[in-house]
Amino acid sequence: MARPGHARSRPSLEEDEDEEAEDPVDAMISRTGCVAQHRELQECMAARQDWRHCQPQVRAFGECMARRQRTEE
Repeated sequence: MARPGHARSRPSLEEDEDEEAEDPVDAMISRTGCVAQHRELQECMAARQDWRHCQPQVRAFGECMARRQRTEE
């Protein structure tokens, strides 16, 4: 059965030591300039365990990403 949330598993200690690279999702979000909004959303999700209770953070992250997309066009 799938785990809720991001299904990324934790690497073993040996893999963790060998792998110095940044997570690709984190790197992608860093390039958008929406890191603060994403972090706030993640913190809310961790605390509330339900995205429906995090609508202000969801909207803020979505608006930031939409602004980023508009500037690229």
